[in-house]
Amino acid sequence: MNIMLVSVMERRREIGIRKALGARESDIWGQFLVDSALLCLAGGIIGVGIGWGGSTLINNMGWTTTVVTSNVVFLAVGVSVFIGLFFGFYPAWQGSRLDPIQALRSE
Repeated sequence: MNIMLVSVMERRREIGIRKALGARESDIWGQFLVDSALLCLAGGIIGVGIGWGGSTLINNMGWTTTVVTSNVVFLAVGVSVFIGLFFGFYPAWQGSRLDPIQALRSE
């Protein structure tokens, strides 16, 4: 959530320009939610890759047998995207409600 709040603050000028040109609140809101979901999707995929690599390493060392199924992979990535949407909602809402004049004034 903090990363998305910082993203909104850094892009205030962009938000102001888009709103001044006629973007609706739902357009801005959607932009930040998609941004948050894609960021968490990438993190989820990286996490699955690290987990798969660790699982393969443990199997090759002979300590125990591990199995990575597609259900677990989809669940892990799905939970990651859900968390991104959940914690990206407030920053997206806050960014969509910015006044264009105040957003353009901020530097």
